[in-house]
Amino acid sequence: MERDTLSKGKNAEDIAVGYLKSKGYKILDRNYRHRFGEIDVIAVYKRILIFVEVKYRKDTRWGYPFEAVDGNKLKRMELTANAYINSHTPRVKGYRFDVISIVGDGKLTHLKDVYR
Repeated sequence: MERDTLSKGKNAEDIAVGYLKSKGYKILDRNYRHRFGEIDVIAVYKRILIFVEVKYRKDTRWGYPFEAVDGNKLKRMELTANAYINSHTPRVKGYRFDVISIVGDGKLTHLKDVYR
């Protein structure tokens, strides 16, 4: 079961990366890990650094995938993003946090700038 879950998660991330690339985003990193947590995708678009959480569910019986991204998850993402910025010193004019939610076989929702 766990391998199947990991496979679905990677597939959802692949879909998200393909979507972001099609919109002109440059992918800088995937599955960036730090002691605070993990960020699924790190991209840049128009000199904005974007930290992306990708969530997948096979259906919406228990809600939409993006609803699983709570304040605690966003705080861990912020701490991890700060670690990334401090170790990579990217030349950008700002950053934001996005969530890409995928349901079933590919219904994708891109929520931009979810955390201020």
